[in-house]
Amino acid sequence: MIDATAILDSAEQFRSEILADRRNLHRSPEVGTCLPETSAYVKRRLTALGYEPEEICESGIVASITGEDTGRCILLRADMDALRITEQADLAFRSENGAMHACGHDMHAAMLLGAARLLRAHQNELKGTVKLVFQPDEEGFTGAKAMLAAGVLNDPRPQAGLALHVNSGTPSGLVLCGRGTFMAGCTLFRVTVRGVGCHGAMPETGVDPLNIAAHVYLALQTITAREIAAKTPAVVTIGKFSGGEAPNIIPQEAVLEGSIRTFDRELSAKIMHRIGVIAKGTAEAFRGSAAAEELASAPPLINDPELVDSMAGFAGELFGERSVYPLDEGGMGSEDFASYTYELPCAYLLLGAGTAAEDPRFGKPMHNENVVFNEDILTRGAALHAFSALKWLAGE
Repeated sequence: MIDATAILDSAEQFRSEILADRRNLHRSPEVGTCLPETSAYVKRRLTALGYEPEEICESGIVASITGEDTGRCILLRADMDALRITEQADLAFRSENGAMHACGHDMHAAMLLGAARLLRAHQNELKGTVKLVFQPDEEGFTGAKAMLAAGVLNDPRPQAGLALHVNSGTPSGLVLCGRGTFMAGCTLFRVTVRGVGCHGAMPETGVDPLNIAAHVYLALQTITAREIAAKTPAVVTIGKFSGGEAPNIIPQEAVLEGSIRTFDRELSAKIMHRIGVIAKGTAEAFRGSAAAEELASAPPLINDPELVDSMAGFAGELFGERSVYPLDEGGMGSEDFASYTYELPCAYLLLGAGTAAEDPRFGKPMHNENVVFNEDILTRGAALHAFSALKWLAGE
């Protein structure tokens, strides 16, 4: 039997190292697919622990550890990329480079590095192989697909996958879990509107793409309001509206960028099609042109019910049953770990990172310039990764 108390005690012994990893990663966030400093740091830390990390795609790191070779393998995944946000949080280790770990991916990477330490310390109890995956560009929805294309599921092929994500606004250490479709799929899109630039004093000599884009923006709201049943979850959001360089010039072009979120891949495709039709038709009505394109996407995230039940049970053994909260339904947020869930049984769990009631600094929204995560949960996350892997491999 794997001893939960022993794992928790070991995690506490490594607290200072896990905390240092988190703060070092937090100070130097990187965005997107190219994370040279982050991936180099992770590789150094893994190598120092006796692992042989391999970069299988740009900034995508994989390392494995095997105890008894039983043929069983589980994948543990952490994302490492940050967001283009200028941090305002009052932290001694605040980022100063115009990017920020406002989604907690520094916490994820540090927890998985902590799990690597724990698994090395308890390697004699491993009944199989643990594949540690450190992934870029979760935020852009390309990281998981790149890792899969590079063969992350090969040699050996895992039979299960686990990912943890911190959640600001949830009590510290509370584990949230849900069965089935747990997170919405997301399609990022761009609509490019073209007109004819001219002098602002003589708009009749041109075609105003900003006017067209404004009408397109309004018309897109009718997709969810009038074309989709009220009880069917669907969100279309425009998060970027740009065009023009000066107040007295009507520009040649305007751009809208946004996202589609649903729990149904076919519905997302239908909405994407309608965005293109509406944009084109609206632009033509105002003498311009428009085209819509998909930028990136992640499918709905499907949690395997049996595996989630097992992971929730492991969390209960570690922290007590009251520290695990089952969710009846998922949320409209999206996560590119979803791509793994179509390849093997997976469990994606949320780990509470603090509320304002605990500390006024905690509880800010995810992706907020002032969000602060409770670092006390780092050892819990590391322990949950390692304990879950040990228990699942042992078939307990």
